[in-house]
Amino acid sequence: MFPLYDTIPSRRKPYVLYALIIVNFIVFFYELSLNSRELLSFFYHFGLVPARFTVSEVRNKLGFSLFPWISHMFIHGGWAHILGNMWFLWIFGDNVEDTMGHGKFLGFYILGGLFAALVNFIFAPFTTTPMVGASGAISAVMGAYFVLFPHSRIVTLVFFFIFFTLVEIPAFIYLFFWFIMQVFNGLISVALPISNVAWWAHAGGFVFGIWAGLRLRKRSYTYWTGKGYYYWW
Repeated sequence: MFPLYDTIPSRRKPYVLYALIIVNFIVFFYELSLNSRELLSFFYHFGLVPARFTVSEVRNKLGFSLFPWISHMFIHGGWAHILGNMWFLWIFGDNVEDTMGHGKFLGFYILGGLFAALVNFIFAPFTTTPMVGASGAISAVMGAYFVLFPHSRIVTLVFFFIFFTLVEIPAFIYLFFWFIMQVFNGLISVALPISNVAWWAHAGGFVFGIWAGLRLRKRSYTYWTGKGYYYWW
């Protein structure tokens, strides 16, 4: 299944979302300019390496810096990685920014990415594999969308072997099963550490987004758009 778009219109231009996407692509194009050795060094110095904070040998080699807790959110490991992340941010981010406002959305995005990274750090504090990508922050956006727009529909491309069709899936159901898959894969990764995907960052970011979305919803009201409920300050 591949999500194409949601059915909730936004009332304001999501300028922060545009800026985030542009910055992510600028960093990615910089990565493409590096050779393999330079790129590996870039990942290790600006990606989040948990062992940098828990293993003295790694810390002595890389140096102590808190900047990777932020910079890792803007680094991606390939075209599929960045395109997938930016697509999900595009689908779910505009409505959340519309509801929060530009400045608060930016703060929420960064905090969501930090919380997601912290959760992943707790589950894998000694790994030397750099964690990179905006997935944790985007998962927070999806978590907020989950509670703010549960009656929205996600128009999804569903494949049946060589055939495909479009299906409108309620956002609550789509995102709920997405979250369950992150937790399921996270549990598997604990038992069988064969994947480099930061599943717990996804799950942690989503939980942070739910918390932030619930707090926001208490101070907002709703109106009917004709296609679903929409929350506004």
